[in-house]
Amino acid sequence: MLIDTFGRVATDLRVSLTDRCNIRCRYCMPAEGLDWLPKPHLLSNDEIVRLVRIAVGSLGIREVRFTGGEPLLRPGLLDVVSRCVRLEPRPSLSITTNGIGLARLAEPLRECGLERVNVSLDTLRPARFQALSRRDRHADVIAGIDAADAAGLRPIKLNTVLMRGINDDEATDLLRWCLERGYELRFIEQMPLDPGHVWRRDAMVTAQEILDQLSADFELTPDDEVRGSAPAETWLVNGGPARVGIIASVTRPFCGRCDRTRLTADGQIRNCLFAREETDLRTPLREGASDEEIAALWRGAQRVKKAGAGIDDPTFLQPARPMSAIGG
Repeated sequence: MLIDTFGRVATDLRVSLTDRCNIRCRYCMPAEGLDWLPKPHLLSNDEIVRLVRIAVGSLGIREVRFTGGEPLLRPGLLDVVSRCVRLEPRPSLSITTNGIGLARLAEPLRECGLERVNVSLDTLRPARFQALSRRDRHADVIAGIDAADAAGLRPIKLNTVLMRGINDDEATDLLRWCLERGYELRFIEQMPLDPGHVWRRDAMVTAQEILDQLSADFELTPDDEVRGSAPAETWLVNGGPARVGIIASVTRPFCGRCDRTRLTADGQIRNCLFAREETDLRTPLREGASDEEIAALWRGAQRVKKAGAGIDDPTFLQPARPMSAIGG
């Protein structure tokens, strides 16, 4: 198993398929984009599938989520998904996406065996979407969500980051929109993972602020379902069964229950989203290391995971890589 010195066992693997993205969200990427990873540095389809096979077959991974960047931009995406579906034991497979391109790929992904999608949606207003993402693609995102629903990629979870003075007045509208369509909404506190390192805690919209805004229009009851290692704290809306969640990574960290390990698009293991150290699997992989040797490196990387991300520590430093290069 992938177990650290605090007894936490990683069973959830996030696999970044690319660092590239087709929008430029203000909390994630500058307008001009970033320096993309050189193609030779990226893992090949065969290398990704091999590492997932080792994780599933030897290290106890049960859930695999493909991320980016924007994973739908990955050439050979359908090949990777269809091959991972056939692994034994079969992992649960999902994708986190911005939804652009999902209208075209939702049905093929479902046919390959993908089970569900998480889609980022920060606003219901097209003009505001363009201001936030610097791209006029709001209609494409909505079309992608509709296509995923029609293809049966359920439950559909939507992820929203509220930014003060930009879209923090939309919490109620977004929740009502999701309730009408049967989608599960998750608000995510803005995290210190921006490339410019300009994040400030006092400028972040907190979980409590979101709850206060929602409670003005909805009856929210704490969900008594066992949370386990889930990052979102959930509430029943108007008595249920509909739920809304908040991922409060900054103000209500859940590090003590974390069950994740991360593989970047260039083959580095990160045992925490906020880690400043990585373990290289790409080089030994390409130099002929055996599955057992790769597994041992991965166990060692996970074992030294810190007790917490340390965002509240005055000495906290952001990772050198921004979110798009780490994988969500």
